[in-house]
Amino acid sequence: MLLAREFVAYLSRRLVERLSPSVMETTDPAAAAELVDSIIVEELSAEDQLNDEVREILSQYSDYMRREGVSYQEMFRRTKNTLVSQRKIVRAAGRDTGDHTKLSRDKITDISHKLLSAIRKSRQFRLKKDPNEIRLQMLNIITELLTLEDKVDRAARTKVRSQKKEIAEGSEEWDLLQRRYYAEELKKLGIDLSR
Repeated sequence: MLLAREFVAYLSRRLVERLSPSVMETTDPAAAAELVDSIIVEELSAEDQLNDEVREILSQYSDYMRREGVSYQEMFRRTKNTLVSQRKIVRAAGRDTGDHTKLSRDKITDISHKLLSAIRKSRQFRLKKDPNEIRLQMLNIITELLTLEDKVDRAARTKVRSQKKEIAEGSEEWDLLQRRYYAEELKKLGIDLSR
């Protein structure tokens, strides 16, 4: 997933906190945050599942690709693009589309529509303003939090790269250090992911 599960949980809690009670009311903020969290996780997991499916498809053609000298990366990209267009999936990766955050503007917009739809169906919420106005506020809050997360992520990566010994990105040591520095950077901003 492009975002840490802990950050998605934090984002969900903050979204409910900032929207309540000014634009919507909820009977149970914790349950509301769980609903928001489940929708965001489901949306972000969809692309991961698609990537796994593409890998499975390409594993069936590995001998052919080797024999014909076809690039795995190129076939992966083409196969994924075909499945994305067939299933009408909104791409999650923002940096691939030129956005500054990990999620694309299109994906954030798609998530805000799905969140609003779920909120309108749920008995836990009562909307106090126009639904589109609420959706736009959701969009702004999510974008603001993702911009903050991007700064934290860049700072954590910079700390890992500044180690005396060179650590290969993607290695277990890199991942451990990056997670630790990521949590430290968030704590500096008053965000404790464990809450």
